Amino acid sequence: MGTRRAAFLAAIMTAAVVPAMLLPAAANAVPKKSAPPPVAEELATGLVGPLGSTIGPDGALYVADRAAGQVVRIDTSTGAMSPIATGLPVTAPGGVFDVTFIGDTAYALISVVGPDVGGTDVGGIYRIDDVDDVTLVADTSTWSTDNPPDADFFVPSGVQYAFVPFEDGFLVTDGHHNRLLFAGLDGEVSEVAQFANIVPTGLQLGRGKIYMAEAGPIPHDPATGRVVALGMSHPVERAVAAGYSLITDVEAAACGLYAVSQGDSPGMVEPGSPGLPESGELLRVNGNGSFSVIVDGLDRPTSLSFAGDTAFIVTLGGDVLTVADVAPDRHGMWGGCGGMGQG
Repeated sequence: MGTRRAAFLAAIMTAAVVPAMLLPAAANAVPKKSAPPPVAEELATGLVGPLGSTIGPDGALYVADRAAGQVVRIDTSTGAMSPIATGLPVTAPGGVFDVTFIGDTAYALISVVGPDVGGTDVGGIYRIDDVDDVTLVADTSTWSTDNPPDADFFVPSGVQYAFVPFEDGFLVTDGHHNRLLFAGLDGEVSEVAQFANIVPTGLQLGRGKIYMAEAGPIPHDPATGRVVALGMSHPVERAVAAGYSLITDVEAAACGLYAVSQGDSPGMVEPGSPGLPESGELLRVNGNGSFSVIVDGLDRPTSLSFAGDTAFIVTLGGDVLTVADVAPDRHGMWGGCGGMGQG
């Protein structure tokens, strides 16, 4: 999800222009052409309830194809798909939630597959060794069961939703236990921060900060759909933007910060219920704390990844969409072109 979560010092790009440059002679003035609005185009289809995604070291898109029990590689030019891990655990609510890389090594986040939800497997972070071989690196589900949160919950093992590489391990959001965890490559798991009922989802690192998406509590009022920033050493939320329901991911492009909303909430629904079909949005984070809609009418987006200014959006219905040149106007966006970093 993909690289698939205190005060934030951001540089918002501004333009210093000599006034005379803004006033060309009337005889030579040429009306500026408006850039066409971005559109979403289908790159691939046929996935089964996919969730997290990331751009791998080879430039391909990797997707956690949850209900199919696999992680797939998708060529970003042709849309051709090939599995890199198969036979992963699946339950009605759980399976592989996210995928990321440390160097050339892929890792999968598997969640909600244990006995507390009727499964027989161990949820945690797994190293992908081969297409049919994975190794448990950190058992986040057992740790979560043994260390219950200071919050209301009904799934003892939690719902570890997204992760990103950090130092010698990973930062992991738990959207049910409402906390941020650290899971080391040595298998040690610890709590980084406990939150109120915010439902943390996607993660992004950049400029010494942790950016985290929040779906918000049921009924997912738009005001509770947020992107927040947290300090690495003092992880207290500071709102970056708010105003859309069910924010499921946040990612940095070559310029600026973006998010996806899964769409309008159906209201007082069961926990984990998705947004309404065809109501999702690709959103740009603005410097004034608001979002701008780049593309709407998306079918319940679950994750977002970027290669330059091209967005790759994974939807719950099994499609992967691309949106080219999402940032033609670089003024006023959060982070500008000062090197947000991508993850």
